[in-house]
Amino acid sequence: MASSPTPPPQIRWDRIARLALLFVLAGLVWLAIGPAASLVTTWREAGERTERVAELEAANERLAARRDELRDPAALEREARAMGMVGPGERGFVIEGLPD
Repeated sequence: MASSPTPPPQIRWDRIARLALLFVLAGLVWLAIGPAASLVTTWREAGERTERVAELEAANERLAARRDELRDPAALEREARAMGMVGPGERGFVIEGLPD
Protein backbone atom coordinates (compact mmCIF):
# COMPACT_ATOMS: atom_id res chain seq x y z
CA MET A 1 0.00 0.00 0.00
CA ALA A 2 1.22 3.29 -0.84
CA SER A 3 0.90 5.80 1.86
CA SER A 4 -0.32 9.18 0.85
CA PRO A 5 2.28 11.84 1.20
CA THR A 6 1.68 14.30 4.05
CA PRO A 7 1.00 17.80 2.88
CA PRO A 8 3.69 20.35 3.77
CA PRO A 9 2.90 22.40 6.88
CA GLN A 10 1.12 25.59 6.04
CA ILE A 11 2.08 28.93 7.51
CA ARG A 12 -0.59 30.33 9.80
CA TRP A 13 -0.44 33.99 8.84
CA ASP A 14 -3.20 34.96 11.24
CA ARG A 15 -1.14 33.76 14.21
CA ILE A 16 2.00 35.49 12.96
CA ALA A 17 0.06 38.73 12.52
CA ARG A 18 -1.31 38.48 16.05
CA LEU A 19 2.17 37.92 17.46
CA ALA A 20 3.56 40.82 15.44
CA LEU A 21 0.79 43.10 16.72
CA LEU A 22 1.43 41.92 20.26
CA PHE A 23 5.14 42.77 19.96
CA VAL A 24 4.36 46.17 18.45
CA LEU A 25 1.89 46.91 21.24
CA ALA A 26 4.43 45.81 23.88
CA GLY A 27 7.05 48.08 22.25
CA LEU A 28 4.71 51.04 22.29
CA VAL A 29 3.88 50.48 25.96
CA TRP A 30 7.59 50.20 26.73
CA LEU A 31 8.28 53.49 24.92
CA ALA A 32 5.42 55.25 26.75
CA ILE A 33 6.56 54.26 30.25
CA GLY A 34 9.51 56.70 30.34
CA PRO A 35 7.58 59.84 29.37
CA ALA A 36 4.68 58.88 31.65
CA ALA A 37 7.03 58.49 34.62
CA SER A 38 8.65 61.82 33.75
CA LEU A 39 5.23 63.46 33.58
CA VAL A 40 4.29 62.16 37.04
CA THR A 41 7.61 63.31 38.50
CA THR A 42 7.25 66.75 36.94
CA TRP A 43 3.68 67.07 38.23
CA ARG A 44 4.81 66.17 41.76
CA GLU A 45 7.73 68.63 41.65
CA ALA A 46 5.42 71.39 40.40
CA GLY A 47 3.17 70.85 43.41
CA GLU A 48 6.11 70.98 45.81
CA ARG A 49 7.44 74.15 44.21
CA THR A 50 4.01 75.77 44.35
CA GLU A 51 3.94 75.10 48.10
CA ARG A 52 7.45 76.51 48.46
CA VAL A 53 6.49 79.67 46.55
CA ALA A 54 3.50 80.15 48.88
CA GLU A 55 5.79 79.79 51.92
CA LEU A 56 8.27 82.30 50.50
CA GLU A 57 5.52 84.79 49.67
CA ALA A 58 4.23 84.57 53.25
CA ALA A 59 7.75 85.10 54.61
CA ASN A 60 8.19 88.06 52.26
CA GLU A 61 5.00 89.65 53.54
CA ARG A 62 6.13 89.19 57.17
CA LEU A 63 9.53 90.71 56.43
CA ALA A 64 8.01 93.65 54.54
CA ALA A 65 5.71 94.37 57.50
CA ARG A 66 8.69 94.16 59.87
CA ARG A 67 10.68 96.52 57.62
CA ASP A 68 7.84 99.03 57.60
CA GLU A 69 7.56 98.75 61.40
CA LEU A 70 11.28 99.43 61.89
CA ARG A 71 11.21 102.52 59.69
CA ASP A 72 9.47 104.31 62.58
CA PRO A 73 12.18 105.92 64.76
CA ALA A 74 10.26 105.16 67.96
CA ALA A 75 10.10 101.45 67.10
CA LEU A 76 13.79 101.45 66.24
CA GLU A 77 14.63 103.00 69.60
CA ARG A 78 12.41 100.45 71.39
CA GLU A 79 14.27 97.60 69.68
CA ALA A 80 17.66 99.07 70.55
CA ARG A 81 16.74 99.52 74.21
CA ALA A 82 15.41 95.94 74.33
CA MET A 83 18.89 94.84 73.27
CA GLY A 84 20.45 96.87 76.11
CA MET A 85 21.72 99.83 74.10
CA VAL A 86 21.77 103.38 75.45
CA GLY A 87 21.46 106.66 73.60
CA PRO A 88 24.21 109.24 73.20
CA GLY A 89 24.89 111.09 76.44
CA GLU A 90 23.11 108.44 78.56
CA ARG A 91 24.72 106.16 81.13
CA GLY A 92 23.85 102.53 81.33
CA PHE A 93 23.41 100.79 84.69
CA VAL A 94 23.26 97.11 85.55
CA ILE A 95 21.24 96.23 88.64
CA GLU A 96 21.96 92.82 90.09
CA GLY A 97 20.31 90.80 92.83
CA LEU A 98 16.71 91.68 92.04
CA PRO A 99 14.13 89.02 92.96
CA ASP A 100 12.45 87.28 90.08
